[in-house]
Amino acid sequence: MKKVLVLVLVTIATSAFAINPGNYKAVYKLNNEPTFDALVRYLDVDETQADQLKYVFQLTENKMKSAMKSENELAVDNALLFNVGNAKYILTNNQYKKYLVVLNLSINHESEELLTQK
Repeated sequence: MKKVLVLVLVTIATSAFAINPGNYKAVYKLNNEPTFDALVRYLDVDETQADQLKYVFQLTENKMKSAMKSENELAVDNALLFNVGNAKYILTNNQYKKYLVVLNLSINHESEELLTQK
């Protein structure tokens, strides 16, 4: 029973990152000033966290551009994991959960406009 439960959990966890490369527009949108400001307000981050997130988003965008140019899907996924991993380090648990919800909604439903709504 434990093995089945662990297998299900691993499958669910890894499927969260199996994303169509055509849907990465949301990651680029994070660097957009109005989107970033809305995300900062929604996550209720302090000034230091906001600066750190902005830096991580810029690095992520550069990694994404490089990976997309070379059409390397693994590098694209690694860039997204870089973003998520650093966000986890910067944000509190509650903020991180909110961030993952926004990111997943934006990527999986191609709803990048959700990020800019108040």
